Amino acid sequence: MAYYFLVSQLPYLSYGQEPPFPSASFRELCGEMLSKKDAQLLEFCRLGIENDEEPSITHSLFINNWIERERTLWLNLAQIRAGKLKREPPADVPHDSAEAEAQARAAFVLENPLEAEILIDKGRWDAVESLAGTDYFGVNTIYAYLLKLLLIERRSSFKTEEGFAEYKALYAKIIEQAPGAGANGEPK
Repeated sequence: MAYYFLVSQLPYLSYGQEPPFPSASFRELCGEMLSKKDAQLLEFCRLGIENDEEPSITHSLFINNWIERERTLWLNLAQIRAGKLKREPPADVPHDSAEAEAQARAAFVLENPLEAEILIDKGRWDAVESLAGTDYFGVNTIYAYLLKLLLIERRSSFKTEEGFAEYKALYAKIIEQAPGAGANGEPK
């Protein structure tokens, strides 16, 4: 089904800009303008996966591919973290998306957490564009728009100064609680 009226009214989005309107408002608008069958899939347009969430199978190849890509990304991140911490990795880590796997590895080696988050989100943005296809007035364009809106909302929520202050406070607390550590984190 084509959604010419809805898609033609949407402002252009680019990563890093301020959101033109809240994603919740866009979801409401879509709920009114999409067919019931298409509107039901809006709930699957989200970032990340829940713990132990199994991929959902929907009537939308776009949604199914997005969910699988997110699952691959986050479970590969968990596997890399587990290896570094010498813990048991998650079972059944998918390797369906070489791009998501490579992105997880690239993000993990970055020392700056903000840069890692931005790298992950830019990769997600590119994946959304790739998955959306060329039916510019189809429902996939609307799902992709919602995901992009979520990504720019997330990006605009990053507060560098506040994040660094929180990081320093959390690090100081961890060092303080570490057995046998002095004020500078060195063993006594």
